[in-house]
Amino acid sequence: MSVIEWGAVVAAGFAAGAVNTIVGSGSLITYPVMVFLGVPPVAANIANTVGLVPGSIAGAWGYRDKLQGTRTLLLRLGAASLTGAVCGAVLLTQLPKGAFVFVVPVLILGAAVLVGLQPLIVKRTRPAERTKWRQLVFWVFLSGIYGGYFSAAQGVILLGLLGLFLASGLQEQNAVKNVLQALVNIVAAIFFVIVGGVAWKYAAMVAIGSVIGAPVGAMVAKRIPTRGFRIAIVIFGVLMAGVMAVMARS
Repeated sequence: MSVIEWGAVVAAGFAAGAVNTIVGSGSLITYPVMVFLGVPPVAANIANTVGLVPGSIAGAWGYRDKLQGTRTLLLRLGAASLTGAVCGAVLLTQLPKGAFVFVVPVLILGAAVLVGLQPLIVKRTRPAERTKWRQLVFWVFLSGIYGGYFSAAQGVILLGLLGLFLASGLQEQNAVKNVLQALVNIVAAIFFVIVGGVAWKYAAMVAIGSVIGAPVGAMVAKRIPTRGFRIAIVIFGVLMAGVMAVMARS
């Protein structure tokens, strides 16, 4: 692993940590970078999940001032996220690797589309006056499965879900999203560490970058519009989906 490669992965981790805190799709940056550097897709996804744990925790901590009065919400949704994350991690390690390579382009494209549509979802959604807990917990559980299997854009999915079911503001929903996203990454990472197969050099570089980038993301998310970030991620995600589709056929 050359100095340039190390720098590229750290820089990608920094960007991913910041973007995850802001909109929740940083894996669209780190995952393709590692694949381009020759890391097999499944190994890259595992290293990405493990490496983003410190950044996820830092991002959740950076938004702690927006979590007042959310204890009951976090307990219910946290349990659903944790359970789903375990299921997703098991699926990643048990399903044939060929299946993962085949589905990744679809997941990346879907994640990119969700990033682009997220403002429209929040704008047009009219949250119910009374939270429909069963429905919300079920969908958060499914998002946990997605996050445990492939972490890209799980934060955007969560923001969309929270916007559908909660009447709180977007900043408060983003704070909850960051906590749930961190829980999913932690549980999936623990599972991967126990099972083995973590590309530790890459995971460490992502961790270094993400833990620095996440607090930066927390600061700018409260002050700077994320439109530019969102447009860049959508373009990047669509391009990466095309590249991964070509790679899957080769």
